[in-house]
Amino acid sequence: MIARAIALMFLGWASGFLWFVLALPGPAADERSDAVIVPTGGAGRIARGLEVLDKGLAEKMLVSGVAPEVRAQEFAAEFGVSEARMDCCVTLGFAAFDTRSNAAEAAKWVAQNDIGSIRLVTSDWHMRRAAGELDRALPRTVRVIRDAVPTEGHFSVLLLEYHKLLASRAAGLVGY
Repeated sequence: MIARAIALMFLGWASGFLWFVLALPGPAADERSDAVIVPTGGAGRIARGLEVLDKGLAEKMLVSGVAPEVRAQEFAAEFGVSEARMDCCVTLGFAAFDTRSNAAEAAKWVAQNDIGSIRLVTSDWHMRRAAGELDRALPRTVRVIRDAVPTEGHFSVLLLEYHKLLASRAAGLVGY
């Protein structure tokens, strides 16, 4: 009986992991939003967020989870952002240190800037968890467009992220 229960649990876990890997989210269509939010941590995220601004698909961008020692001028130089673009449109957020605090930082910024719709730009393997945390932190009235940056996820990254997603969903069920 116990062996059967363990086998069923493993089968459920393995099926979920297979779904997670084979159905990674993709890039969003060119749909307009008030702002774009980019959590730091993965290649291509900031470049995609800046592309969204350049295309006129959003007016503002929050880069959440920037290291405290990074200065706006350094960020601008690294990513080729003009001073005018930094002043009007790019906010560097220094309060976040993980996905949950990215969501909290983003929710605070959304409220302060009276934003009704956002485009979340993050890695494909990170999208489900980041969007889930953001959905819990934002008011239901804020529309979220999921814009996943395709990656070449290594097995270990995918496995770790799958477990983090499971933990995040469990925490959401118990109200944590």
